[in-house]
Amino acid sequence: MASATVTAFELAQLNIGAIKAPMDSPVMADFVANLERINALAERSQGFLWRLQTEQGDATAIRPFEDENMLVNMSVWRDVESLNDYVYRSAHVELMRRRKQWFERMDQAFLVLWWVPKGHRPSVAEAIAKLQLLRAEGPSAQAFSFRQTFPPPDAAASARPVAFGDSCPAT
Repeated sequence: MASATVTAFELAQLNIGAIKAPMDSPVMADFVANLERINALAERSQGFLWRLQTEQGDATAIRPFEDENMLVNMSVWRDVESLNDYVYRSAHVELMRRRKQWFERMDQAFLVLWWVPKGHRPSVAEAIAKLQLLRAEGPSAQAFSFRQTFPPPDAAASARPVAFGDSCPAT
């Protein structure tokens, strides 16, 4: 259930993954075949506001890391609940369960969430800085994950961090 709280903030998310083979390889064929469908599902999902994409309609050509195999996915949502519903309670979870087929295992955080002012669309550099902050300092109101979320900066003082008890179905 989405939050009814009025806030001047929206939730940004970045997740990264190192692909096991080039995007045009047989290894990645099912992943590529599902990109348009899953991106369209995100765009139709309650609470979706924006996603990073090129003129081709996805972000697979954006490679901001030294490792050319590292893909980025970035989007902005109304709130944590909306993003959580899309990630874990939609057809998106089917692809997450298959993540190991296409992506290398990562020993560090590969997902970061943070609050941005309404209407702000973060740059890739801003998102990477948030991921680095989460990796260096752990979850905080400035950079967090689904394991421990934080309310928007303008939330009532009584608002507390929320932990979704769900474990990632992809692990």
